[in-house]
Amino acid sequence: MGKSSEEIKEILDLLEIQYPDAECELHYTTPFELLVATILSAQCTDVRVNKVTDEMFKVCNTPKQFAELSEEEIGEMIKTCGLYKSKAKKIKMTSEILYNDYNSEVPDSLEELVKLPGVGRKTAGVVLSNAFGHPAIPVDTHVFRIVNRIGIVETSTPEKTEFELMKVLPKERWSKAHHLFIFLGRRMCKARKPECTDCPIKKHCNYFLEIVK
Repeated sequence: MGKSSEEIKEILDLLEIQYPDAECELHYTTPFELLVATILSAQCTDVRVNKVTDEMFKVCNTPKQFAELSEEEIGEMIKTCGLYKSKAKKIKMTSEILYNDYNSEVPDSLEELVKLPGVGRKTAGVVLSNAFGHPAIPVDTHVFRIVNRIGIVETSTPEKTEFELMKVLPKERWSKAHHLFIFLGRRMCKARKPECTDCPIKKHCNYFLEIVK
């Protein structure tokens, strides 16, 4: 059984009180920097990505500069992020496409972004939401876990979760909700040991109510 629109509004309101500063935790100054950082964030923490990009972006931070590097050179800079060979290849290919076909500008549409190597709906949503201010609800592992655990949706994949959330969340709150769920997931509603007793939305959470029973 899903949540009513009134209950969803109350959940979001409570989370905004709990996490008034919820926002993207990746460091970036341009849409391209955010795109690279988001590609690097796959199966890697934002803290680790920021350590890498804080140094890397001092050396190169444009599509042209990355396109001129070899995959091996990019790989050396991002080695500690994990899956670095695959990520280096995607960053180089994406940089070449942006430099050659997009005048080094990151496109601000989902349709164009997902054509780029290494860019799925989640990565595209992060860029659209944070770099361009477009409504988006990117679903990472935290968002997927949280909204199903609470009972806002009942879905089996991140993509299905995104489409269901787009139906039940007010569009003007999509982007903020994404950050609120991530903050809750990282700080309290953890995968293995959720801190339910301290949670501001426990009375709305299916998982907690099951425990209470």
